[in-house]
Amino acid sequence: MNKVWLVTGASSGFGRAITEAAVAAGDVVVGAARRPEGLDDLVAARPDQVEALRLDVADTSAAEPAVRDVLARHGRIDVLVNNAGRGHVGAFEETAEAELRALFEVHVFGPAALVRAVLPHMRERRSGAIVQMSSMGGQMSFPGFSLYSGTKFALEGMSEALAGEVAEFGVKVLIVEPGAFRTSLYDGTQASADTGAYASVGGTRAVVDAGFDDDAGDPAKAAALILAALEAEHTPLHFPLGDDGVTAVLGHLDQVREDIAAWEKRTRATGFDS
Repeated sequence: MNKVWLVTGASSGFGRAITEAAVAAGDVVVGAARRPEGLDDLVAARPDQVEALRLDVADTSAAEPAVRDVLARHGRIDVLVNNAGRGHVGAFEETAEAELRALFEVHVFGPAALVRAVLPHMRERRSGAIVQMSSMGGQMSFPGFSLYSGTKFALEGMSEALAGEVAEFGVKVLIVEPGAFRTSLYDGTQASADTGAYASVGGTRAVVDAGFDDDAGDPAKAAALILAALEAEHTPLHFPLGDDGVTAVLGHLDQVREDIAAWEKRTRATGFDS
């Protein structure tokens, strides 16, 4: 049976690539976006397979009505892809509370609302998949990305627990952690006011301003791998993508292990004396 997908941020980047891959596989995609007209060409070419839905994921009150609408028209949602997002650059001290809250709305509260809305249906059917589009920045962080990584760390922590909770219902969770891919992420990146106090963040701002280079990965290949991972008998929980992403995540894990091992004897011996 062909699947029904609900993909947020479907008009560009990974959302668009996943939509195209699912359509090529014969599935139906409801592509949600703040500007759904970005999907007009796909809707015109495949009106029986692609629908556009206007949705701002930061408006959490819209999540449940959107899911109800898709269920009413298609009877089910087999795959939810929480992809909508944007970048942010700035030193921790430079980041205003309003900026912090706004990005958490997009990367954490919005996806959480959609997950809560689809889960009763998936539990009842005892099948489904939730794809959380994170980043290699959900496993580690760099100067200038404290806010962005903070939201992705939160998404990943929630998703790890979620995976354990829904496994008994036949629902899969896939956390995708891409490195640099040729998407429009940096085009929509916002920046905190630059105080000039943090030289360590200057390089990060320059990278964001320059955009992705020719070495960045192909979103279409990433989308194909995401579909393959969902079809696998043992779908991984963590799924770093791209040569740089895999290298960075593995390197970070090695560093964490090294830090723990250096202090392991003393950190284990912190219990009460007998």
